[in-house]
Amino acid sequence: MIGNILVLLGSLIIFLGLLILLIGAFFQRNSDSESLDSEKSPEPKTHSEIKGGGVIMLGPIPIIFGSDGESAKTVAILTIVIMLIALVAFRGKML
Repeated sequence: MIGNILVLLGSLIIFLGLLILLIGAFFQRNSDSESLDSEKSPEPKTHSEIKGGGVIMLGPIPIIFGSDGESAKTVAILTIVIMLIALVAFRGKML
């Protein structure tokens, strides 16, 4: 019973992630077209930086990377939290 719920929850999370990606791409495309219109106006452009990070889990060893130190710290904290949640969720299933 719990296995079915976990499969359903995992599928839902994957679907939600894809939906967020599609919505983000749609809004990015709209903002690009608006920025093309604003290039004609004499308003100064503001510069924005994109920061990000990620983690690759090779078994129990996390490989953390980020575009800056702040992103890497955030990803490291989230990785620890997710590992603790997995440890609590599967505490009897490990052995």
